[in-house]
Amino acid sequence: MDFILHGYYVNNPTWFYLSFLLIVSVYFKFNRLWSVRNLDLALLLLTGPGLLIVPHQRALGYGWLFLTSGLLLIRVLMDQMLTRRPRHDQNMNSAGLAFLCAMTFALLMTKMMTEPPPDSTVESVRRANQLLLGEKAAPVKTPSEDEGPTSILPTEFEVIAARSIAILAHLAVILGLVMVGRRVFGDHEAGLAMATLYMLLPCTAYDVGKVHHVFPAALIVWAIWGYTRPFISGALLGLACGTLFFPIFLLPLWAAFYGRRGAISFGLAVGCALSIMAGGVFLTSADTHAVWREVFGYIEWSELQFRVTDSASRGFWSDHESAYRIPVFVGYLVMLAALTIWPRSKSLAHLISYSAAIIIGTQFWYTQQGGVYVLWYLPILLLVVFRPALVQQFSPEGQTVQTSVTQKPMRLQRRAEMPSGSIRTSSYIR
Repeated sequence: MDFILHGYYVNNPTWFYLSFLLIVSVYFKFNRLWSVRNLDLALLLLTGPGLLIVPHQRALGYGWLFLTSGLLLIRVLMDQMLTRRPRHDQNMNSAGLAFLCAMTFALLMTKMMTEPPPDSTVESVRRANQLLLGEKAAPVKTPSEDEGPTSILPTEFEVIAARSIAILAHLAVILGLVMVGRRVFGDHEAGLAMATLYMLLPCTAYDVGKVHHVFPAALIVWAIWGYTRPFISGALLGLACGTLFFPIFLLPLWAAFYGRRGAISFGLAVGCALSIMAGGVFLTSADTHAVWREVFGYIEWSELQFRVTDSASRGFWSDHESAYRIPVFVGYLVMLAALTIWPRSKSLAHLISYSAAIIIGTQFWYTQQGGVYVLWYLPILLLVVFRPALVQQFSPEGQTVQTSVTQKPMRLQRRAEMPSGSIRTSSYIR
């Protein structure tokens, strides 16, 4: 930003301190120090120091993030126990929140436009361009977070495309949070509060240009916005699965949420989205090998093994015995099965909190710098923090079941209250 404001520069530690003061000023409940809102703010802010420490002291930084992820996982798993969810107004009105969100967005996007884009984003743009042109692409490899500059210098088109896609991804998250707050939560101020907090948190500024962190989360937020229509949510989750691997673990939970009939429509939408993406790759690829590489190559299969295979992928498990990662992964699968099966009839509150728990859980066993991918779950975690009770929001099929269950005792009570010998009218016979 030097050419806009000469001599103006905000590094990551400075941004952490400034955002900390703004977040506390706007969201902290000074009249209720021991409140769940203040606890949630503390947990969200704990991710910032861990991301700052990782480049300098790996063991301490990854340990910090591992512990923070554990605390966040406990928080979202216990979310269903918080039955009393009083409305917490922010220390700023809606107009002020909208202005602060817009100015923070403009500041971060200006910062991104004046700095080189991350290598991972440039590599994604380059692969997409090669795929459209039918050129033979290099073997797929997602650059790690601390990897140095690539040997191939990005072209001007790749730089502009990388920056533009990142801006659109963040804008999709902001609009998605606002629309969920307005349509699903019935509170437009909560939507503005979530979007503003998303932009203020330090983890957003640190990884502002990394599209593969932001875009899948944006699609999941919009899937929650359209939860009453299984086909729309399925199509959005299918697109998310085609961009990164972790949304795949959400599919069983969402299918269980929709029930038998809704799960069929949901599954068809997921299959259609993946088929369209695979068909596009097939039509634009030069050979069969390129099709296989582009369809399945976005998953780092070597990173899913129970050992560290690359020095550039050093994370928490690189400094500890990787054999312990096996029971952690097994525990994750057990948690995934438990959240999918129980309870049988899930409300939207279950869907949001359990989705956040599943995404946070991937941080514990993913070897490629597990813990640093905060933007994977940050928007969904904000939905958990700001959501109202949502005890009556179910899927269309679940809503029908709940209505029939609640109406049946009422009809029986009416019949019991009828005087003996009275004639039954049509209002009691359905």
